[in-house]
Amino acid sequence: MQEVAGSSPASSTRSKAVREGGLRALRHPTAAAQRAMIWFMTIDPASRELLFDAHTAFTFDQEPLQDDIVEHLYELIRFAPTAVNSQPLRLVIVDRDARPRLLPYMAGGNQAKTESAPLTLIAAADTGFHDHLPTVFPHNPGMRDAFLEDEARAAFARAQGWLQVGYVILGIRALGLAAGPMTGFDAAGVTADLLTDTGLEALCVINVGRPGPDAFFPRSPRLAADQVIRRL
Repeated sequence: MQEVAGSSPASSTRSKAVREGGLRALRHPTAAAQRAMIWFMTIDPASRELLFDAHTAFTFDQEPLQDDIVEHLYELIRFAPTAVNSQPLRLVIVDRDARPRLLPYMAGGNQAKTESAPLTLIAAADTGFHDHLPTVFPHNPGMRDAFLEDEARAAFARAQGWLQVGYVILGIRALGLAAGPMTGFDAAGVTADLLTDTGLEALCVINVGRPGPDAFFPRSPRLAADQVIRRL
């Protein structure tokens, strides 16, 4: 930063000290500063309810969704964390014409809701994700070659893809829509039939739309914090 014309050396020294002190405070905030930052960064109650209190939807309104809704969804969730920035998740839109191919692979209780949902996605893991590593992980050009073994690479893709699926569900809710994620389906059958020769492996199926009549079951109990949290 240039000194202001006419400023004294003492003034410049004080300004520099203030700047450096501010940087130290940001790098090593006090407990009070940390609490203040958390308070300012906390989302408002309405947003918390939208994201974290929503239920899985079982019926959907028949109003169509905008054509580019999945692109908007991806823009929301694209910074989901994955190891080595691998980003293996792929979202496959199952259009109405293709829905009859998917339905036989869905468990009985999931067929009707999948048939009627305005939008159905197959969340899949791309087992060829490593081909993108030179672009998305450029500071380690040799990382692609660490994933040449097919079985280990596929397992890695599935694990990282599931991390991203959680973000997809939150992203759907952030758009004001309801999500119906399902693992009750023949994933191997979907992979072999609908995703053949793509290198994709089906992880789950997600119905998306505005809630329909009786869309939500009563809230089921959740485990208490002391049943979930452990300290080593």
